[in-house]
Amino acid sequence: MARLRDCLPRLMVMIRSLLFWSLVYCYCGLCASIYLLKLLWSIGQRPAQTFRRAAREHPPACLNDPSLGTHCYVRIKDSGLRFHYVAAGERGKPLMLLLHGFPEFWYSWRHQLREFKSEYRVVALDLRGYGETDAPFHRENYKLDCLITDIKDILDSLGYSKCVLIGHDWGGMIAWLIAICYPEMVMKLIVINFPHPNVFTEYILRHPAQLFKSSYYYFFQIPWFPEFMFSINDFKALKHLFTSHSTGIGRKGCQLTAEDLEAYIYIFSQPGALSGPINHYRNIFSCLPLKHHMVTTPTLLLWGEKDAFMEVEMAEVTKIYVKNYFRLTILSEASHWLQQEQPNIVNKLIWTFLKEETRKKD
Repeated sequence: MARLRDCLPRLMVMIRSLLFWSLVYCYCGLCASIYLLKLLWSIGQRPAQTFRRAAREHPPACLNDPSLGTHCYVRIKDSGLRFHYVAAGERGKPLMLLLHGFPEFWYSWRHQLREFKSEYRVVALDLRGYGETDAPFHRENYKLDCLITDIKDILDSLGYSKCVLIGHDWGGMIAWLIAICYPEMVMKLIVINFPHPNVFTEYILRHPAQLFKSSYYYFFQIPWFPEFMFSINDFKALKHLFTSHSTGIGRKGCQLTAEDLEAYIYIFSQPGALSGPINHYRNIFSCLPLKHHMVTTPTLLLWGEKDAFMEVEMAEVTKIYVKNYFRLTILSEASHWLQQEQPNIVNKLIWTFLKEETRKKD
């Protein structure tokens, strides 16, 4: 009996792991089947248009707008990867590092680059595999440990030891992890529309609605097919994410211009440009939940109440993982793409948080 009691906890862990991975692979198969039916429907309705892609040889002018900052590159010694970023504000000012989500790139922070350059050296990064940053081929190169190390090494390469760290969506996930693993590097943490990683993993297993909203996480586990589905009908799926009534930018917010939308399509229509971003998701189930999870950095969490991908209840639960000043602001009628949709409100909230925390320290 004593031996059985000793083995029972280990057995329960094995059973939970088996059930978890069974759920992952079953849901992967279900998602693949659904998207395959969508593909067959598209071919049946418009066979020629399904595989049509417009040629995009030159970037839209907005990507070279000098008011947004200077395009720069830095090569990391350990990984050998070259990272692209856009920087605004004088060198020597405190660093504000901006981490984008999916499917985005540095340009999603255009409103913040203009806003905060007066007091910060603002750096909007293209994450590993995105845009003009190098994209390793193998999915193993996109484990969370690699993404965390990227940010640490970039800070060192830029000549900074700490920063104000802001992340949206998947960039918010990375921002949480940096604050957990390297708290000394983060003066202030600001996350937009992504809960603490442990909240996400626990919530998704208990709430079918969130499991459905996160179905793309499971779909992305499949090789090459997600990239293909994004590219058909001249990247219709990408356009849909930003402009549809269900998932796009809210009707009361700042709409993407035709040039803004073309900028996104231009970046992700380049050869192999979708594999790196999707590879970020292909390791997530082996990396979560976290062993160490407490955040000791002053934190601001901003959330669009109408987020089509994340349930707002996760935002409320996140506060239990922050052992410092924590503020949550939920914007009604706002979507997932908060910093692009409501830039004036978001920028004002960030300014208030930064100055409020400074006064608290004084």
